[in-house]
Amino acid sequence: MKTFNPEDAEEVGHALENFGVNLLVSNVAQTVSFLQSVFGFTCLNASDDYALLEYREGLYQLHADHTYANNPLPSLLPEAGVRGGGIELRLFEVDPDTAEQRAGTGGYTVLMETADKPHGLRECFLLDPDGYCWVPSVRTARRE
Repeated sequence: MKTFNPEDAEEVGHALENFGVNLLVSNVAQTVSFLQSVFGFTCLNASDDYALLEYREGLYQLHADHTYANNPLPSLLPEAGVRGGGIELRLFEVDPDTAEQRAGTGGYTVLMETADKPHGLRECFLLDPDGYCWVPSVRTARRE
């Protein structure tokens, strides 16, 4: 990963590469806490408006809803209920048993408990404070 100043917006923009995730969230601090405590994300920079996190050499951005006041994207958000329906944020090679335990301890929603699935992954479904579904998973042993 490139070396950059996480407090310099232009340097952050130039450091982004490959595939990026930017979530609109109702409370940046709550989502940062979820990602740190459940998965071990590292927070590089955070304010009430924005956070930049690193996980396994990938950068993840969070923007508070109000920072998108002049952007058409918030018009798609539901007025009530969870906003993350229809998307799974998958973290491969992340122990789902540990993540589920941490989520439960932290008072987060375990939507689906950890189980081995027919597609060769052991996984669980965890909801963050805005209802985004995070799916940690590891490969299971191959069937003979």
